Amino acid sequence: MHTGKVIGTATATVKHPTLTGAKLLLVQLTLADEITPDGDPLLVVDGIGAGCGDTVLISSDTRRARELLAANATPVRWTTVGIKD
Repeated sequence: MHTGKVIGTATATVKHPTLTGAKLLLVQLTLADEITPDGDPLLVVDGIGAGCGDTVLISSDTRRARELLAANATPVRWTTVGIKD
């Protein structure tokens, strides 16, 4: 799991069929201080209702992605698993 800040949302006019209706977020990973950016932003599928400015926990667990999207074959790698209070 990684911690990052939601910096925006993404809209796709053409996407994989398993992503129909999925909310896509842009998440900037941060270092332990939760301020310093760590690499490029990631495209994350949201299943918990996170929004811009939220600090979220994300996971690359493909099993979670398959359950969230109700699909056995999906190209999704990153999903939200928690919002930090």
